[in-house]
Amino acid sequence: MARSLNKVLIIGNLTRDPELRYTPSGTAVCTFSIATNRQWKTESGDQKDEAEFHRIVAWDKLAEICSKMLKKGSRTYVEGRLQTRNWQGQDGAQRTTTEIVISDMLVLDGRRSDDLGVPEDLGVASNVGEESQVPQPHKAKAEKPAKKEESKKQTVDDISDEDIPF
Repeated sequence: MARSLNKVLIIGNLTRDPELRYTPSGTAVCTFSIATNRQWKTESGDQKDEAEFHRIVAWDKLAEICSKMLKKGSRTYVEGRLQTRNWQGQDGAQRTTTEIVISDMLVLDGRRSDDLGVPEDLGVASNVGEESQVPQPHKAKAEKPAKKEESKKQTVDDISDEDIPF
């Protein structure tokens, strides 16, 4: 049997605030867009810029976390898979979209959790009044439920190369 891989890693900025909805069965779904930029030089030496826009979809607990923690302009890392959907629009035309269904998300902004209105139990590091503490990006995984553990403060000495997601 041949193996295959469908994995996407994106770092970019949100182009709009996340939109949280619930399916009729009560499952949370959050959608937002991330823009990535690419720069290159032409043969004549001119610098060109290009932006690519990605539709992102998060489900369940990750969807609720995304809706609370992210906002327009947030620098964010997402990891997931490509999915293409087809449907018929209200006008009868056939529609197709390709989106990234995420399983992992990191907020890369250096904002404090109380600035975002995020409850402390979501594991967001806050460096208020702690000079030795390094603010950590929040990492949210869809597959693993959050464990209620006593939060530990990390110092620069506690961080290794394995802690960096890329």
